[in-house]
Amino acid sequence: MGRFATTALLYEQFRPPYPPAFFQEVVARLMLDKNHALIDLGTGPALLAIGFAHYVGRVVAVDLEPSMIEAAREAVKRAREEVMLVQGRAEDLPEDTGRFDVVTIGRALHWFDESALGPLFERLVAPSGVVAVCASFSATDGRNAWLEEYTAARRAWSDEKLWSQSLSGKRAHRELASLLPTAFGVTETIRVETTNEIGVADLAQRVLTFSSSSPAALGEKVDPMLRDVEARLMPFSRNGVVKETVVSTAQIARRR
Repeated sequence: MGRFATTALLYEQFRPPYPPAFFQEVVARLMLDKNHALIDLGTGPALLAIGFAHYVGRVVAVDLEPSMIEAAREAVKRAREEVMLVQGRAEDLPEDTGRFDVVTIGRALHWFDESALGPLFERLVAPSGVVAVCASFSATDGRNAWLEEYTAARRAWSDEKLWSQSLSGKRAHRELASLLPTAFGVTETIRVETTNEIGVADLAQRVLTFSSSSPAALGEKVDPMLRDVEARLMPFSRNGVVKETVVSTAQIARRR
């Protein structure tokens, strides 16, 4: 069982969403249409794959975790989109997988074999194609007044080793340029901001979507964690609800 096996059913519901405006902006900036093909690596429950499927002609979504592929299959059915799902390591995709106009990676860049990423991009990205590393996260500039306390709670309930690995993952996302083969260069970052309301109970459930504090990692501590996080966040809420400003980004790397 992979470390995300017990998060699959929670991930889609509780992680910060990619809003429709994000997909619209990326599609417009990259001038995508039904003539283009996209492959999403480390797809999880296929949030990016489904979001882009409405705009492009062919979508393939790849994930190593069987439970994530199952969650993706259900999400694709609900969305009534066409997405080809592949269970396995992206690094092991066969040579005849073909080339794509867009290769997307969501919150998964740090889980890939860094030494394999360059050759993988070389063979998957079409001559005029791009790599788009995407993320959607709570704004960290003070607009989410509850975030500092929430992060402290997450760390308090997380496996410290896995927590450290998650921080390494954030660094890997920022250093995309160092992971690219020489044929690619980071050219721009597309950024879309949205503000929503979310219940503190849902924010507490979000803690369970991280590998360092998954149901498997917490075990019998799940219920105490949920109660603790809700109690910490209640002072920031109105009737158990807080506002969340979400930043969705796509870091774009193009073939030179």
